[in-house]
Amino acid sequence: MGSTKNETVRPGPSNTNELRRVILASYLGSMVEYYDFLLYVTAASLVFGELFFSNLSPVAGTIASLGTLAVGYVSRPLGALIFGHFGDKVGRKSVLVVTLILMGASTTFIGLLPTSNQAGMLAPILLITLRVMQGISVGGEWGGASLMAYEHAPTHRRGLASSFANAGGPTGTALAAGVLGLFSLLPEEQFMAWGWRIPFLLSAVLVAIGLWTRLRISESPLFVEEQRRQKESGEAPKVPLWEVIRAPRSLLLAFFALLAPFTFNSVVGSFGLTYARDNGLDVSSVLGIQVAGAVVCVAAEIAAGALSDAYGRRATLIFGMVAGALFTYPFLRLIGTGSTALTMLGFVLMYGLVIAPMFGPCGAFLSEQFSTGSRYTGASLGYQGASTIGGGFAPVILASLLAAQRGGLGLILLLVIGVGVLSALAVAASTERSPTAAASEKAGASPESPVSSSTV
Repeated sequence: MGSTKNETVRPGPSNTNELRRVILASYLGSMVEYYDFLLYVTAASLVFGELFFSNLSPVAGTIASLGTLAVGYVSRPLGALIFGHFGDKVGRKSVLVVTLILMGASTTFIGLLPTSNQAGMLAPILLITLRVMQGISVGGEWGGASLMAYEHAPTHRRGLASSFANAGGPTGTALAAGVLGLFSLLPEEQFMAWGWRIPFLLSAVLVAIGLWTRLRISESPLFVEEQRRQKESGEAPKVPLWEVIRAPRSLLLAFFALLAPFTFNSVVGSFGLTYARDNGLDVSSVLGIQVAGAVVCVAAEIAAGALSDAYGRRATLIFGMVAGALFTYPFLRLIGTGSTALTMLGFVLMYGLVIAPMFGPCGAFLSEQFSTGSRYTGASLGYQGASTIGGGFAPVILASLLAAQRGGLGLILLLVIGVGVLSALAVAASTERSPTAAASEKAGASPESPVSSSTV
């Protein structure tokens, strides 16, 4: 467990310029991927039930539509396995190009799908197939985008650098909600007939921008060094997945640590949207509120990444988990009022105080649990495994608990608080590089005897 030796990256003028390009590429690529992925989440929460499950009752259609979210999340670990392997064996950069193209094609085709009124059962089948492709793509995307920023950065700035890849997520959310919200201002008949399709078709333009930035950056210096070391030592090629599972402690801790971030994110980003709409807000208001919350989240995630460099990943993560356990009930009460102002306040506080402190440092946190030769595989599996449970199934579970209690919140609160405690325990038991080590590296620790990025 932990990073391989000699992982100190020196910040010189050329390195600084390249780091900026890498951070921009990671941010924009992640933004495009999550625009596509979370555009689907928003559409499934608000309109897909009527479009693709029109033969069901409104409640059953909503649950079935949210259930298709789980399909995308279930396929994310498969993407982590496939692209994680090639990311560790072939390189981070080439894999990121493939994942971006796959995601763009999947999302564009969703915008061309017939509805169930036009094609019957074929419509939801095609929708689910494309959702699986989205899941496979994003399953390989996050690990590569986060690692490229992490592995190019000097050791005392890795939390900040990798946070930009995560900040691409809420940026994509804001963009997706904003574009979909803009078209939702159309007369309802036009929006349901063709207006919802345009945001999906715009993915092709965003993918072109993302590819342009990714093709201009260099491969991870730590990956290149690891390949050189393996070649010079003459050691037999290793299977990254085997390296991860033969010492599973890091993978298990990563999985349990990330359950809370994804569960709380589901409370806000999927279940919360539906809950606010069902309590009196129209679709355009809900989407506008999500945009505002996501913008706050972008800035707060970057700040949280920087704070994790100064005060540690564990302290920052646990702060977000404790805040989530304390604030979920007030959040649900605020968004259940039907008031636009109070709902806006709930989303902004939840994104800024709960979601950002957990997702901002998680890229660096996960990277520090695995060595360079298996880092793409290990970090991706831990992240995407947690996303499958916390992001894929949580919205359906939360909606079902709400229905079982006829609007009561007690079981929902027990679930999210329990998950928060479990994740906090996993984070507390994990490996972390100390802030004092970062200060030493910033001051000029010798490259011949660097402080490992996984020093406890």
